[in-house]
Amino acid sequence: MDIKAGIDHIGTEDCLQEIPIKDRIPELDLAIRATVEAGDALLEIYGKKVEARTKSDGSPVTEADMKSNAIIKKILSAIPHRILSEEDMDDEQRLQERVLWVVDPLDGTWDFIDKTDEFTVMIALVRDKRPVLGVINWPVGKTIFAAQLGNGAFMHSGGRWERIMVTEVSELAECRVVGSRHHLSESVKRLVRNLGVAKFVSVGSSLKVGKISSGKAEAYISPTDKMKEWDSAASCCIINEAGGRMTDMLGNDITYNNRDVSHQNGILVTNGLVHDRIIDEFGRSE
Repeated sequence: MDIKAGIDHIGTEDCLQEIPIKDRIPELDLAIRATVEAGDALLEIYGKKVEARTKSDGSPVTEADMKSNAIIKKILSAIPHRILSEEDMDDEQRLQERVLWVVDPLDGTWDFIDKTDEFTVMIALVRDKRPVLGVINWPVGKTIFAAQLGNGAFMHSGGRWERIMVTEVSELAECRVVGSRHHLSESVKRLVRNLGVAKFVSVGSSLKVGKISSGKAEAYISPTDKMKEWDSAASCCIINEAGGRMTDMLGNDITYNNRDVSHQNGILVTNGLVHDRIIDEFGRSE
């Protein structure tokens, strides 16, 4: 893998100048810049041997997580909303704020450690418990997903932006389902079998939602309560703006900037057309 090529390919200024969103809020430019610069730093470390330690919740953390986090916080400080980040101590004063940055400096740390290439950088802006912008950078794939509330979802790849939309597949038998590579439970495997979908593929990090948002898959099922707000906030804005849907596994809307940042009832992400049938099947399987 040509690590240097990944660093050179995405030009921050080109991304900002070309993104076809009129009247974009200044936080969007800042989030794109932060994900690109953090992604470049991750690629510099990616080719080296990576040492990981285990956090109190059992998840891994590396030098790369912390370096990315520091870069993002420095850049986002230009618009000083409070930040909820996976790699920082939670300051519950954020609960008094209407607007909040939500950051995952390295989504898919296991993928980074295992060298699967499927790790991302995620930044969202939440206003009144709802994501109003989301940016995801896939450094190895030289791809950025970005969305702003009411302005659609876009993907930057091959040096240009294009608008992305979910598919119009409405039959479960034609659906392509994506799932976790490292956290795939037997209950999810059983549910996928019961749904009778056309194809199931394991994919790392927020790339699962990127695939659905860009029409390369139809559903992602994750009943686990281990996912946190930073794992989904950017994705939530992008999938909604691409015409899809994200709820918990019971069909409830997902909100952000809560005291408990865990998604207690998991998440379900789809193109919207098969959403309710998956929820119904999940209810029968419980």
